[in-house]
Amino acid sequence: MASSVFPSEKLGLNDPSPSLSQPHKTSYLSAISPLTGLFGRFSEWRNSLDLPNPGTVENLQKEVKLTHLTNFMFDGARADLTKGLSVNPAFQISHSFTLGSQVATPSYNFGAVYATSNLLLQGSVDHEGNVNARMNQGWSETCITKMQAQLSHQAGHSMLQLEQDYQGRDYSLNAKAVNPSPTDLTGIYIGSYFQSVTKNLALGFETLHQRQTPEMTELATSYLAKYTSTDRNWIATAQLQPSGILQTTYWQKLSEKVDVAADLQVIAAPQRRDAIATLGAKYDLRMATFRAQLDSTGKVSALLEQRFAPSFAFLVSGEIDHFKNAAKVGVGVMIESSTLTPEEMGMPPQI
Repeated sequence: MASSVFPSEKLGLNDPSPSLSQPHKTSYLSAISPLTGLFGRFSEWRNSLDLPNPGTVENLQKEVKLTHLTNFMFDGARADLTKGLSVNPAFQISHSFTLGSQVATPSYNFGAVYATSNLLLQGSVDHEGNVNARMNQGWSETCITKMQAQLSHQAGHSMLQLEQDYQGRDYSLNAKAVNPSPTDLTGIYIGSYFQSVTKNLALGFETLHQRQTPEMTELATSYLAKYTSTDRNWIATAQLQPSGILQTTYWQKLSEKVDVAADLQVIAAPQRRDAIATLGAKYDLRMATFRAQLDSTGKVSALLEQRFAPSFAFLVSGEIDHFKNAAKVGVGVMIESSTLTPEEMGMPPQI
């Protein structure tokens, strides 16, 4: 039936080209078959090792940063007011106030967060008109595209960062571009690769390519290592930078409520030789979290976050610099409210 409707030339019956291309296709497949076979055996051997994902380079020292006070310390007075408007999708707004700080001027910040299962949108604007925006788009469980932007009326303070993150079975890939220019390719470009070599040890590198002008370029590579215990109760990391800076960290979970962490930074540059050591601990109570920290520069810091209710928390922070004979004190409150009913929030109805 088909041959009576279509000419034999269109069916390829009298077309000599298939007979001519078939040997080329067969020879091409036979040429690459050893490579595909080798790659297949390598993949099978790699899967048989059952290596875990090492995590991202950005979160290399995540546990230490959550234990130390570096990202939580403040002075003066602060207030954070958050109001939830929706649960699914998640949508909330926040008002933040700071005043009386010795290192920062009084400020006000308004923020909003919108999140679904695969999308995160976050934005904020302060009293001076500076705008910060962040977007995370998850295409799958292993592939995430990120964007961060900062708009400022001050020259040189505006910023755009594009990032692509991929989590493999036993490795992590990340690429960043900060203020990229498509015309002359100026900007800062960062690429990292992190690979598990055993179930406990992961090695990787991070390369920074800075192109300030088409004629000025700079290339630097840092080397990373991370060792995780089998029970994941302690983690040790090391990062070596080409400028002569070595940073090592150690984190251990002593119990369900107590974490301790240590950080050592050694600077062996030609212009400067120095070392800074930091010790910290975090203690989680039923309705409070207490952090304490001591470093080799003579600073002793502490932070208490006390929750009197799930929607209200009171913060007290303090720092004493023994070498400079100076001190800082901070107090703050965090209040969360919602316009949703208990049923909308997934809570059991009140009887």
